[in-house]
Amino acid sequence: MMLAYIPSPSQGVWHLGPVPIRAYALCIIAGIFAAVWLTGRRWEARGGNRDDIADIALWAVPFGLVGGRLYHVITDPELYFTAGKQPIRALYVWDGGLGIPGAVALGAVGAWIGCRRRGVRLADFADAAAPGLVLAQAMGRWGNYFNQELFGSPTNLPWKLLIDPAHRPAGSPDVAFYHPTFLYESLWDLGVMALLLWLDRRYRVRRGRLFATYVLAYTAGRAWIEALRVDHANHFLGLRLNDWVSAGLFVGALIYLYATRRAQPDGSPDGSPDGSPDGSPDGSPDGSPDGSDRPSGGSDRPSDGSEGPSGESREGTDGSADGSGGGPSDGSPEGSDAAGAGAEGAEER
Repeated sequence: MMLAYIPSPSQGVWHLGPVPIRAYALCIIAGIFAAVWLTGRRWEARGGNRDDIADIALWAVPFGLVGGRLYHVITDPELYFTAGKQPIRALYVWDGGLGIPGAVALGAVGAWIGCRRRGVRLADFADAAAPGLVLAQAMGRWGNYFNQELFGSPTNLPWKLLIDPAHRPAGSPDVAFYHPTFLYESLWDLGVMALLLWLDRRYRVRRGRLFATYVLAYTAGRAWIEALRVDHANHFLGLRLNDWVSAGLFVGALIYLYATRRAQPDGSPDGSPDGSPDGSPDGSPDGSPDGSDRPSGGSDRPSDGSEGPSGESREGTDGSADGSGGGPSDGSPEGSDAAGAGAEGAEER
């Protein structure tokens, strides 16, 4: 007797005349809006100018989209460059294939450009953006649900996902229920967001360490979720390539956190909590009641070039070191046009 299951959506595309409205694209756009909103709010609470976030996102979002596509093509080249395939289709973003690691990596380059133009330290921006970035990933994963893709292995758990016959793996055409890995990752991402917000309030995590914590926590979850998936993927030494990428990022984040463990010499993990919820005397949400820990930047004019490569030389800041950050989820509504043209088979890896 069937106790419970998650049904498949009846459709993932709607049409307004000749214009297709795709659920996957709507999930990505919603994630972009959410990321910009949350990052802007956190940036403003730290003493920054909310306009900084929108300007930086104008660079981070398109770079992130390109990075996500490049990652997909590089890790699955046989889909485009083998006999009988059409290499030109590697440029067809709307046909599907966006990889989160590539999107975050190249999105960070776009964010760096935007930060330099606004006179903002990249590490400050990365720490402010980390919770919004993982929130956008949580929302974007629901696009996989509407496309009935990137699900896990067969299961009979009460929360099993029903997959229509047209979307089932060739090796199990008669199996109807699979692990809803989109749901697992979405819930994991929401948990990572909650963790980051709590850590930042409790310990005033700065100097790129909050972003490194995001990388550490996200890749830890991605590893076990990836092990459940049954979609096409290249393997190396028995593991999917995404597993190796996650492992490398996990180790890199761990090394960065260890190397910067003495960045704040007050003896606390990453700040000096004194009983208030966020570690600041007055319990302000940004943990910097006197403005001494505010991010650099915030002006409406571009940088005059006096900063170094990461904008470190602004006076009145805490002199924190640069980190890395940004990603497609740190985008703005302007970055949604390309996502809106995405195909029904689009997938977020």
